[in-house]
Amino acid sequence: MANLELRTLIVRDYEPAIHFFANVLQFQLVEDTPSLTNDGRPKRWGVVRPTGAQTGILLARADDDHQINAVGNQFGGRGTFCLGPSG
Repeated sequence: MANLELRTLIVRDYEPAIHFFANVLQFQLVEDTPSLTNDGRPKRWGVVRPTGAQTGILLARADDDHQINAVGNQFGGRGTFCLGPSG
């Protein structure tokens, strides 16, 4: 395997998540494409990544109560990402 392409992060809603990553952290919005769930509900394929990075973050809107309760604690209180200089 050459690299890790995407890491999924469950979010409450797309717009605030995209705003945070793109405007606050200055990540690139690589993709924001409308899509549908398997049962026909609207969703988006939203990917952000730090400038120059290979790995992106797929922003996935919480789909049920279990996922909504996981937002903000998806990694059991541990750090989610470690960002640092490339090279």
